Amino acid sequence: MQWNREQLLDSYRKMRTIRAFEEKLTELVSAGKMGGFMHLYAGEEAVAVGVCAQLAGGDFVSSTHRGHGHCIAKGVEVAGMMAELFGRATGVCKGRGGSMHIADIEKGMLGANGIVGAGIPLTTGAALTAKLKQTGAVAVAFFGDGATNQGSFHESLNMASNWKLPAVYVVENNGFGEFTPTDFVIPVKDIAVRAESYAMNSDIADGMDFFDVFEKAGRAIERARSGGGPTLLECKTYRFHGHYVGDPLVYRSKEEAEDWIQNRDPLLRFEDRALAEGLLDSDALRRVDKLVEEEIAAAVEAAEAAPLPDPAEVDADVYAESPA
Repeated sequence: MQWNREQLLDSYRKMRTIRAFEEKLTELVSAGKMGGFMHLYAGEEAVAVGVCAQLAGGDFVSSTHRGHGHCIAKGVEVAGMMAELFGRATGVCKGRGGSMHIADIEKGMLGANGIVGAGIPLTTGAALTAKLKQTGAVAVAFFGDGATNQGSFHESLNMASNWKLPAVYVVENNGFGEFTPTDFVIPVKDIAVRAESYAMNSDIADGMDFFDVFEKAGRAIERARSGGGPTLLECKTYRFHGHYVGDPLVYRSKEEAEDWIQNRDPLLRFEDRALAEGLLDSDALRRVDKLVEEEIAAAVEAAEAAPLPDPAEVDADVYAESPA
């Protein structure tokens, strides 16, 4: 495969931005500067970016309670996201959504979602709209392994396959549903095999390898866009932090976590391959690191200085206007 240098740099920047964003949130929450539950995406960057790198502006994605990475990968502005997490009026949802409900329709982000599996039917609906209106758009659902035991998952896959909708269902199998090991509640080794029940294409990617995700997601997206129907793409991945900031992590061993973090970090694997194959140079990557660091710092500074929402507008944006 011929890799485009600018696309690779952009992908690295987004992965690095996700990592830096999540690490900064850890600091802010721990310092008591930010409230609410934070479900961090660090460790899974290759999945969101590997998929979204091949989506167009008119394509849609739905997310989960662990949605910061998907938002950044789909192009939602970091400054607006940071302000949203601080509950400020300048937030992407005017400070009303918070971490688990960030949405930006103009960017194709249908929203993070605090309800497990709830984004899957939203994506299915977006894919149906794209097919009926013949827009050529593709809709992608990101969800965890636990969501594949929800009725919304099975109903959506059945519908999408039957109608050959332009959808890609990306299950981020990070080995745990909250605090429960996946193999304790799911009898199959590979969740991707569940696609067979719906006569749907499926694939399995190494979710810690951007290049593998990019390749397999690319096939699925192209299939969807060309009328070939949906795909269930399982990405085997791992979250570097707990289920939420402050999670005591008593349900997994330190040895297991260290193995994933030290030997399978998606950012380090990306850099190793990019340098080894001459796709990028170290100086370019370090420049990206610096730019990301500055962007995150500026986002925090702006968010802390931004105003809180006006209480007089508490009833705004509650109801949708009736179409003319």
